Amino acid sequence: MQPFSSRFEAGQLLASKLSDYRNHPKALILALPRGGVPVGYEIAKEINLPLDVFLVRKLGVPGEDELAMGAIGSGGVRILNRDVLRERRVSDAEIEAVTIREQKELERREALYRIGRSPLSLKNRALILVDDGIATGATMLAAAQAIRSQNPSRIVVAVPVASTEAYDTLKGEVDQVVCQIVTPALQAVGFWYENFTQLSDEEVAELLHRAILIRKSTESM
Repeated sequence: MQPFSSRFEAGQLLASKLSDYRNHPKALILALPRGGVPVGYEIAKEINLPLDVFLVRKLGVPGEDELAMGAIGSGGVRILNRDVLRERRVSDAEIEAVTIREQKELERREALYRIGRSPLSLKNRALILVDDGIATGATMLAAAQAIRSQNPSRIVVAVPVASTEAYDTLKGEVDQVVCQIVTPALQAVGFWYENFTQLSDEEVAELLHRAILIRKSTESM
């Protein structure tokens, strides 16, 4: 039996480790779509914080899309894994081709998820970056570096499961890493979930909309 039945349950469990941020006036949950959104949704609901998304796209090795050679994030940040590039002998032209393709997808999702809503301000806020798990850490690292340029007061990474290598790397890059399970061998994040079904873009947009409605109902009480 896997530790987490679903991303929603993982978010509920992770929320208990983030209780210090409950009702924090300057804290904000930033979920990485798609898998991080249901995790972030439950955390935001449990500790009463606003939820938004931060767009990051993995750069897959040509012909081995699941193997990350880096990642890009909103704001033009690109992180490359030089060890993977050297081992797989990826050319500069291949890197650029993959980057252009993923940048187009990042911009498409940004427009779809927000549905006309502007991104929330990140300046002087305690930002809690959430995903459903971290294997290499490239995607989360790209998000953290992109977000740092927005001058937040604090960057926290919160995930249900992470590899030891990624966990140690991120600890040196952000203010705090909160993780339910840290394991030396994390072949695939999906292994740790009984239900790891991919969310649709529409489901992501719906969860973000529901989070806004929950916040509005809470604030009106």
